[in-house]
Amino acid sequence: MNLTSQDSSMSSAAITKKRAVAPRSGRKPADTPPLSDPQPASQIGGPSITNLTTKLAEYLTPAELKQVKEAYRFSDEVHLGQMRKSGEPYISHPIAVAEICANWKLDAQAIMAALLHDVMEDQDVKKDELIEHFGAPVATLVDGLSKLDKIEFQSQIEAQAENFRKMLLAMARDVRVILVKLADRLHNMRTLGVMTPEKKRRIARETMEVYIPIAHRLGLNNIYRELQELAFSHLYPLRHRTLAKAVKAVRGNRREVVSKILESVGTTLAANGINAQIDGREKSLFGIYRKMHIKHLSFSQVLDVYGFHIVVDTFANCYLALGTLHALYKPMPGKFKDYIAIPKLNDYQSLHTTLIGPYGTPVEFQIRTQDMHRIAELGVTAHWLYKDEKGNLSDLQQRTHAWLQSLLDIQKQTGDSAEFLEHVKVDLFPDSVYVFTPKSKIIALPRGATALDFAYAIHTDVGDQTIAAKINHEPAPLRTELHNGDIVEIVTSTTSRPSPNWLGFVRTGKARSAIHHYLRIINLGESLELGKHLLSQALASLNLNPALAPLVVERLLNESSAESLDEIYADIGVGKRMASLVASHIVGLLENEPLLDLEYVDTSGRMDPVVIYGSEGISVQLSPCCQPIPGDHITGQFKPDQGLMVHAEDCNIAKRQRNKDPDRWIEVLWSEDLNRHFDCRIKVLVHNGKGILARVAAEIGDSDANIIYVNMEDDKDQMLTQLIFTIQVEDRVHLARLMRSVRRIHGVTRIRRDRS
Repeated sequence: MNLTSQDSSMSSAAITKKRAVAPRSGRKPADTPPLSDPQPASQIGGPSITNLTTKLAEYLTPAELKQVKEAYRFSDEVHLGQMRKSGEPYISHPIAVAEICANWKLDAQAIMAALLHDVMEDQDVKKDELIEHFGAPVATLVDGLSKLDKIEFQSQIEAQAENFRKMLLAMARDVRVILVKLADRLHNMRTLGVMTPEKKRRIARETMEVYIPIAHRLGLNNIYRELQELAFSHLYPLRHRTLAKAVKAVRGNRREVVSKILESVGTTLAANGINAQIDGREKSLFGIYRKMHIKHLSFSQVLDVYGFHIVVDTFANCYLALGTLHALYKPMPGKFKDYIAIPKLNDYQSLHTTLIGPYGTPVEFQIRTQDMHRIAELGVTAHWLYKDEKGNLSDLQQRTHAWLQSLLDIQKQTGDSAEFLEHVKVDLFPDSVYVFTPKSKIIALPRGATALDFAYAIHTDVGDQTIAAKINHEPAPLRTELHNGDIVEIVTSTTSRPSPNWLGFVRTGKARSAIHHYLRIINLGESLELGKHLLSQALASLNLNPALAPLVVERLLNESSAESLDEIYADIGVGKRMASLVASHIVGLLENEPLLDLEYVDTSGRMDPVVIYGSEGISVQLSPCCQPIPGDHITGQFKPDQGLMVHAEDCNIAKRQRNKDPDRWIEVLWSEDLNRHFDCRIKVLVHNGKGILARVAAEIGDSDANIIYVNMEDDKDQMLTQLIFTIQVEDRVHLARLMRSVRRIHGVTRIRRDRS
């Protein structure tokens, strides 16, 4: 089922009738009448094709119009008898989508794809048939717009994620896919009123989370704003109606203020010799709601912010107009942004300034040239993505191409559709920070991005080999959040490798997918063995034979979208799948499949603890929060894509997380054969005195422990110093012996293990 379809399915009888009346195979493009010919009966009551014909004739050649006409006839024939929920013939929807694309002056292939975009999905037309009639480029576009209804997924969420992944990857190869899809979504949102409230909310939320950020990322501000408004009206209908009523009530009071500002600004600019077009804009209802929600403002406070566009003739006049406005009204401190010198990711350019206007009200001005205004409204459609005759790309084309390419990079590093979608959604949100390389190149990153995100933005290899960072020429942790204007330098080493802990603070999808990809590869053997062990234990706890029959494995792979049993084991080993859930799923297969026999074995019915040897790699990690050592009672937590985290049982963080998600915890215990040292922290409170640090350090060394970190905290009022050591010991017995030795040193007041 189409996630956004508003169309009822055509009956099998209607399909039979359609193909009997008008077989498609014998039709030739050159033999068909022009688009302006009388419309077939299926179109009665729907929108006329005349508007589309008129728009296309403005920029397409006669030969291209013939091709579009054939696509229209084909689509009308295929959808004959199919109706929309509104009662209109289905063909009205493809025509409306094509008309939106024609407003953007998309080429003939894109218009044809718009007319045909549902024939594969709704009517089971094969790609080969489209290639035969319209060529491979059009068929590929339509295929990219079609969903994966024939594949069975474990959940609606997984199906939705896979559909989005297919669409975004098709978009990465040809941006026309997403332009047609946005037109499709826009028309569906405009006609969403006939749907049930539940479906309205689902489609509106999907639009808000994915399609609106994509429209913003491509600079399609007209579509971006309209989709926002439509999604808001269907997602929160009562709030939308309340705000609409309030805005209508005060609109007359605002007219006087707007007129006075327009008159004052126009007169002042003309007096300074600046030729400009000025228009005031009313805040959208969603813009009002978002500002009220985020900043906890009242309706009247938000409504007092007015917005004006000033479009001038030259680049230099943008800055002259800015100075003129600042002389006319007082600027608000910190409310100026120069997007001309540093454009946004979608090539948006303007000067933004907020001034105190008449009656003390804040007024926002956006100053730009005519070309900047065109790009601000039309985005990537303002100048087409493809190369010109000389093979050159504009700055916008290069940035868009780089972003689309990054989708392919994330796809290569991601093995899961939902994970891929989450990575992409992170990068779609519009708030950005702009930072500089040491050579003054500007890098744009999502707000909240860290120095490590910057490293991965430069190149995946740079991120993987990062060991340190400098921000504004000062050393800084890799997790440091970046701010506008920061100069960032990355220090690398060929021996450095990504750490699972990095996943806790990176912000960008590219960084997260690259780290996940490395951890999967380097950790595959360990994860596979651990996962196999855990699944065997889970099956044994259900009194089932851990040795799976080939037919069971085949059924399991078919229903889990995994390519091999080893992939399932590896997913369990890194916490991506839960062994208990996989075991329960196998039981369901055995019970529901008559050809498979339940093979019970005599077991204790409970899972044996996982043995911790201390020499494991990335698959098993000792948690840094409590730093457990042999002798501590321990417990294990599976964290997605980080494997098994071992905590001390009395760790406060572990207790809180176990209460939230108890299913991810298993029993673990220390092996009796341990031959290594383990990190732990101790705090030693001492009297300030000559040589006290040296004596404590010497005693720790004499106790056969290694010091790997030391810090000091002075308390000058009481003449005391707290020494904080990270040391390596064999076990709790070794640590207790060391602490007794240190406690006997003259000047030591207190010593304790730090497990905060």
